[in-house]
Amino acid sequence: MEPNMKSEQTRTISAPGELERSQGHDLSSYMSKVYRDATEMPARLEAAVDKLGKVITLDAHPPAVIAQKAEAAGVTKGKLNALSTIVLGILAGVFIGLGGMFYTVVTTNSGLGFGLTKLVGGLAFCLGLVLVVVAGAELFTGNTLITMSWMSGRTPLTRLLRNWGLVYFANLAGGLSLAGLMFYTNQWALSNFGVGANALLIASAKVNLSFGSALVRGILCNALVCLAIWLCFSARTIVDKIAAIIFPITAFVAAGFEHSIANMYFIPMGILLKGQTSVLSAAGVTGDALTKLNWGGFVGNLIPVTIGNIIGGAILIGAIYWVAYLRSERAAEVATARPWLKSLIPTLRSVSLAKPVSAQLPEAARAQIDGIIRAKLEGPAALDNGSKTLLAVLAKARDDSHFLASLAEKPAEALKDYGLTPEEHTALVSGDLRWIESKLGTLDEPLRTLLTARLTQEKW
Repeated sequence: MEPNMKSEQTRTISAPGELERSQGHDLSSYMSKVYRDATEMPARLEAAVDKLGKVITLDAHPPAVIAQKAEAAGVTKGKLNALSTIVLGILAGVFIGLGGMFYTVVTTNSGLGFGLTKLVGGLAFCLGLVLVVVAGAELFTGNTLITMSWMSGRTPLTRLLRNWGLVYFANLAGGLSLAGLMFYTNQWALSNFGVGANALLIASAKVNLSFGSALVRGILCNALVCLAIWLCFSARTIVDKIAAIIFPITAFVAAGFEHSIANMYFIPMGILLKGQTSVLSAAGVTGDALTKLNWGGFVGNLIPVTIGNIIGGAILIGAIYWVAYLRSERAAEVATARPWLKSLIPTLRSVSLAKPVSAQLPEAARAQIDGIIRAKLEGPAALDNGSKTLLAVLAKARDDSHFLASLAEKPAEALKDYGLTPEEHTALVSGDLRWIESKLGTLDEPLRTLLTARLTQEKW
C-alpha cells in the first residue's frame, strides 16, 4: 500500500509542475506569435495603404490607359443584345433632344450678343451628353469609337455595323418622339412665341446648308464629341466626367458644327412649327422662305452630317488614337485579323502572318499579378478551387506569351485542362470581372482593363 500511495503522491505533486511547464510553453508560443504579428503588421499596413491609395486616387487615367478602356468599351457595345441597344438608343435620342430643347430656350431673346449667346447655348446643350454618359445610353456619334476595337480585330465588322444601324435609328426614334412631345407642350409659345420662332430659324438654317458645308461641320462636330467621350474615359468620378464634357461640347455648339442626332430633334421641331402662323409672325418669315424645311430637307441634311460624324469620330479620333497607343501592342493580332492594314500602317509590315499571335503583358500588369499571387498565398484565408485556378491561369499568362495569346484567341481550348466548373469556365471565358474580383479582390489598372479587353475579344 505504501509504495502505491507514494507513487500516487509523486504524481500528485508533479502534476502542478507539468501544468506550469505546459502553460509556460503555450505562453511562449503565444508571445512569439504576438511578436511576429507585431513585426509584420507595419509591412502589411503599408501594403494595404498603398493599395488603398491606388484604388481611391483621383489622378486621371493617362492616354494609353484611355485607349485600352475605349477599346474594351467597343467590345462590350458590340456584344450588347438588340433590345438593350434599341432601348438605350431611344434614350440617347431623347437626352440629346433635351439638350437641344434647353439650347433653344436659353438662346431665345438673350440680349447677350452673338458670342455670349452661343456660349450660354453651348453650356445648356451639354445636358444631352451628360445624361448619355452619366445616366447611360447608346449614342451613335460616340459609338463611332467602336472602330478602335474593330481595328484590333476584337469586334467583327458585322457587329460594328449592327450596333451603328440599331443605335442610329433608335436615336432617330428618340429625337422624333421628343419633338412630338415638345410640340404638344406648347412651350414654343413662350416669350410671345419667341421660343418657337427661334426653333424655326435654327431648323431652317440647318436644311439650307450645302452638302459640303454640312459634311465638314459634321466632321469637326464629332471630332469634338468623341474627344469629350475620350476625356470621360480618363475620369474617375461623375464630376470629372461632367467637367470633361463641358468644353468640347460647348465649343462645337458655339462654333455652329453639325450633330446628326441633335438634328433629329431640331429639324423635325422646325417642321412641326412651320404651320403655326403665330410662330411665323414672331420669326418674321413667310412660308415661301421655308421651302426646304420639310422631310426631304431633313434627310438631305442628315446624309452629309452623318457621313461627316463618322469621319470625325471613327477616323480623326478612333483610328488616330489607335495608331498612337495600341498599334504596337496589337501588331501581331492585327496582322492576322486585318492583313490589309499592313499596307496602310508601316510598322505592321514587318509582322509575319505565319507567326502565331502572341503578346506580352505590360510590366505594370505583371507586377500586379505577382502582388496578387503573393498576397493570396500568404493570406490567412484558405483558397477555394476557383481562386487557386484563377491564380494558376494568371501565373501562366504572366510567364507564357503564347498561352496569353491562346487565352484571347481560343479561351475554351486554353482552359480545358484546368478542371473548371461550368460557372468558373463561363466567367473566365466571358471576362466576368465581377466574378474575378470576388476571387482576387479589387483590381487596379492596367490589369482590370487588360482582362476586360483580353477575355472579351472576338475574332473574325
